[in-house]
Amino acid sequence: MAGLIAAAATQTVMKSPTAGEALSGIFGSVSLAAWICLLLPQLIANYKAKSAEALSMKFLFIWLMGDIANLSGALWTNLAPTAVALATYFCFADLVLIGQCSYYNTINARRQSRRENHHRRRHSSAATDDTDATAVSDDPSEEDPLLARRSRRRSESIGLPGSHRRHSMGRRESNLDPLTRIITGEDDTPDSNPWLHNTVSLFAVWIVGAAGWFVSYKMGAWDVADGAPDTDGDIAAEPVAIIGMVLGYFSALCYLCARIPQIIKNYQEKSCEGLALLFFLLSLTGNFTYGASVMAYSQERDYFIRALPWLLGSLGTMVEDCVIFVQFRLYSPKRQVKLTADGQ
Repeated sequence: MAGLIAAAATQTVMKSPTAGEALSGIFGSVSLAAWICLLLPQLIANYKAKSAEALSMKFLFIWLMGDIANLSGALWTNLAPTAVALATYFCFADLVLIGQCSYYNTINARRQSRRENHHRRRHSSAATDDTDATAVSDDPSEEDPLLARRSRRRSESIGLPGSHRRHSMGRRESNLDPLTRIITGEDDTPDSNPWLHNTVSLFAVWIVGAAGWFVSYKMGAWDVADGAPDTDGDIAAEPVAIIGMVLGYFSALCYLCARIPQIIKNYQEKSCEGLALLFFLLSLTGNFTYGASVMAYSQERDYFIRALPWLLGSLGTMVEDCVIFVQFRLYSPKRQVKLTADGQ
């Protein structure tokens, strides 16, 4: 990699990328397309519910820490250009999602606090009319956020695990157009098949990513300098590379730990309601193609050693994504209803 950079400043003869560099570019473009689309399903799901209760904030903040370390390490070790570009976008995407979740959590917490204070004053001033006061407090206004309605209706739940989330999602579902339901992975109409819809969406991401690389290739964006001497040497022993690898391993550790709070939250609530299935499918696709892009760029020993933490961070989290997919299956509303019926 260092040899290519040095040659770019001294050579004017250009050549087409090698097969490995082309594959790296294709996988990187697909990964970029997946990460660009990654936010949309969860952002729409949060907006639809006017709540981000389903997401663990610990998950998001640890993920952000990993992405910052990922970007820093990629810059230090001169990883593939697509790896650096993706690492930059990761940080931006994290901040957008964290900002939305913080907004909804803050707004809903304030509204709930004001509502509780209002009800407390009403009960204290009208203690003799407790029945009427309770009836009024249980009647939600049109401005009530779904999070507040959810907290009041938990006692009305039919007893299914995670049912308090499903109350908040069902009422607006019928007003959504089919495309939005497909994007969010929340299409629960009788004839729907969200897994099929999500598969089609992933296929479209692959097509768009590959087409994007092809267009950039035809424009000469992937041409590299010819005649570059091999000056990589034992880069893994350089102090700069060592610092980059330390940052890379720290980011890998953050990625591997980030999903644990979300998995625990889903398990405790026995629900994945409010989480967009496509969000995690795109994450799986992005991690897979990101790792494939890094590996395809070069198979040299020194480069592989430098890229090892990024491979661990991207490919390792795929296992945890699969755990979340199992939770989607186990905690699906239809399955919970069936288990409850069988138990009775």
